[in-house]
Amino acid sequence: MPVRKIFNEQLNELHQHLLEMGMLVNEAIYKAVKSLVNRDHELAENVIASDRAINNMELALEQRSFELIALQQPVGIDLRKIVTVLKASSDLERIGDHAVSIAKTTILVGRTKVVKPIPEIQEMGDIVKIMVHDVLKAYLAEDEEAAREIASRDNEVDKLQRVIYTKCIHFMQEDPDHLEEISYLLLVAQYLERIGDYVTNVCEWIVYLKSGEIEELNN
Repeated sequence: MPVRKIFNEQLNELHQHLLEMGMLVNEAIYKAVKSLVNRDHELAENVIASDRAINNMELALEQRSFELIALQQPVGIDLRKIVTVLKASSDLERIGDHAVSIAKTTILVGRTKVVKPIPEIQEMGDIVKIMVHDVLKAYLAEDEEAAREIASRDNEVDKLQRVIYTKCIHFMQEDPDHLEEISYLLLVAQYLERIGDYVTNVCEWIVYLKSGEIEELNN
């Protein structure tokens, strides 16, 4: 089999494994937010347990990427493809970590109903989940324009975080006996905001893949 064909197949395997990792991460976000909204400890434990698989996939992608660089010595677009996999897998792993943090918050909050519902948390979760889904599609299509549009949605995530912050401060003033429980929701908003930032990072690596330039999006 020609060397070029073997290399292309190896690159395709990298891409496929990254997409599989991304789907696991997206599922973790969905389950983590749902576990918090529904106070579902079992679902939260499921998110925490699944993080090992995500971490293992990131390590495997990293190892395989370094092997391809060492053995094939790629240049130009081929090298950028491997670097994009390396960087994007690292960002996805961190997104998975934040999903775990949200799940752990579910357990910390417990089944108490003293904390008033904040629908913006669910809204933030929905937005970042769709962002992850769409950035994986943009990566697969190497669609720079889509990546830029996805990154712009992080502005809405940031706005929702500010709304949640304001509500939580108001709740703390109204109900100072439950400062700890309310502060957990502030943390969740921070985790979701960071997920939006990491999706933006992946968008930047898609732009790099196409242009060879590292550009900061949505600054």
